[in-house]
Amino acid sequence: MNTQRTVVVAIGGNALVQQNQRGTFAEQLANVQESADTLAELVRRGYRLIVTHGNGPQVGNLYLRTDIRDEPLTAMPLDVCGAETQGQIGYVIETALTNALHRIGLDIPVVTVVTRVEVGADDPNFANPTKPVGPFYSRAELEEKLAEKPFDYIEDSGRGFRRVVASPEPVVILQEQTIRALCASGTVVIAGGGGGIPVVRTSDGLYFGVEAVIDKDRTAALLASVIQADFLLILTGVEKVAVNFNKPDMQEFDRMTVSEAAGYLAAGQFPPGSMGPKMEAAMRFAASGKGCAVITTLAGAADALAGITGTRIVSDAFCPGRIVPERLCERQDRSGAGYRAPQRADKE
Repeated sequence: MNTQRTVVVAIGGNALVQQNQRGTFAEQLANVQESADTLAELVRRGYRLIVTHGNGPQVGNLYLRTDIRDEPLTAMPLDVCGAETQGQIGYVIETALTNALHRIGLDIPVVTVVTRVEVGADDPNFANPTKPVGPFYSRAELEEKLAEKPFDYIEDSGRGFRRVVASPEPVVILQEQTIRALCASGTVVIAGGGGGIPVVRTSDGLYFGVEAVIDKDRTAALLASVIQADFLLILTGVEKVAVNFNKPDMQEFDRMTVSEAAGYLAAGQFPPGSMGPKMEAAMRFAASGKGCAVITTLAGAADALAGITGTRIVSDAFCPGRIVPERLCERQDRSGAGYRAPQRADKE
C-alpha cells in the first residue's frame, strides 16, 4: 500500500463534456464515471488524491446562456464563472467518485474546495490577452457583440472569432492549508478547478476577482509543489510522450529530464494547443524537486504511477546518469529530508 504517497491528478474539462454532446448533467455524470472508477482504484491502492480539472466547455456553456436572443441574461464576470463551474464540476466528480468508492467497499469522504488563486496585479499577461473563452462568432455576430461591449478577440482555427482574455501566472493558492489538512486526514480533495478563481491582492490586503483565466495545468503544478505531492499525474489522450508525433520516426519516452523536455519544447515538438501546456506544467513541478510528473492516459494511470507505463518527467538533479526508473520518485520519508539516493546503473 502507498499510504504515504500523495498524487495531484489533473483531468480535462472535456472529460465531462464530449464532442457533439449538449452538456447535460446526465451526460456529464456518465462521462466522468470512467475517471471516477480509475480514481477510486488509486485510492484502493493507498494513494492520497487531490483532483484538479479543466472547465473550458462549462464556461463556454455559461457564455452561451447569456447569448440567448429572445431572453438575454446578465453576463457574469469570469471569476464568477470560474467559481460557478468549480462547484458544478466538483459536484459531478464528488457524486461519481463517492459512488465508485462505495462499489469497492471504501467509505472515504470526497469534498470540493472552491479555490481562489492569487495572481499579480502587474502580471504582464494582462496587457497581452491570449486565452480564448466562450463561443465562436461569425463576423456579423462579432461586430454586433463589439457594438455592445468592446473586447479583445482572435480568429480561432478557422472556426470563427472568439473573445480572448489574460492568462496570468498563478502565484498563491489561498486555500492551500485547507487542502493540505483535508488530504492529510484521508479525504479525497477536488481543488483548483479550471485553474482556480483569479484574484488580486491590494496593498491593504483585500482580495478582488479579475477578468482572467489561469492555465489549469500551471495551477496543477503549483498545487502539487506547495502540497509537496509525490506525483503530478497529468491525464491525456496518449500513453506516452513522443517526439515527431504520428510520423514514421516517432519516438516515445519512458523518462525525460526537465532539460530534455525544455529542448524538445523549444524545438516545437509539443504544440501549444495540445501537449505543450502539459509538458510545461510537468517541467515546473519536476524542476521544483518535490516529486516527479507522470503523463499518460486515464486507462494507464495506475500502471503509470507504478512505473509500468506512461512518461515520467524528472529533475535533472536526480538524473545525472542512467537511473533505474522505478526508483526515480521514492522519498526517504515525509519529514522533508528529500529523496533516497537513486540507484544508478552502470554508465554506458
